[in-house]
Amino acid sequence: MQHIVNYFPNLTENQIEQFRKLEELYKDWNAKINVISRKDIDELYTKHVLHSLGIAKIIDFQPGAKILDVGTGGGFPGIPLAILFPEVDFYLIDVIAKKIRVVNEVAKGLGLQNVRAEQMRAENVKEDFDFIVSRAVTNMPDFYKWVKDKIKKKQNHELKNGILYLKGGDLTEELAAFPKATQYNLSDFFEDEFFETKKVVHLPLKYKV
Repeated sequence: MQHIVNYFPNLTENQIEQFRKLEELYKDWNAKINVISRKDIDELYTKHVLHSLGIAKIIDFQPGAKILDVGTGGGFPGIPLAILFPEVDFYLIDVIAKKIRVVNEVAKGLGLQNVRAEQMRAENVKEDFDFIVSRAVTNMPDFYKWVKDKIKKKQNHELKNGILYLKGGDLTEELAAFPKATQYNLSDFFEDEFFETKKVVHLPLKYKV
């Protein structure tokens, strides 16, 4: 938890309290519905919360922005980002109903008013978003096919609207078909060993009529 405060020193007291509550809520719900591995639950703040917040080191979401989190699992990266950006609308989806139940209960426990969560396939979403975020649910070519037609036309950020993807390892081959993709090393922002090979990939997407 101290990591979060160190890396994000401008948090309000309410945000600090919400981040603090995450551990209790996830441990409680994980005991009922296993959405995070037993090993990882003990490193929740590094491997899940801080990893999710890596996106916030790349971009400062503007108030009123709409963000889609595809394959959110237990609520990552959507829940930590929703705490950090209370004036941004987050829509979290996953195909597994029990995971969405946990997301909704955690959001409720935190008092988050800017989170919607539904059991839904990305292909079936009928809305447009400023950005689509995810944590390595599949390879980029497949992910691109799922979401390429869900981007807003109007740009409100310095980064162009598109995908912000948390992924690790050597992505040269996977991103070969996407010359406009930019990789940001999370080791430039976070000192923990866990982040040595972790990246945020930004892939701008054009609005499609």
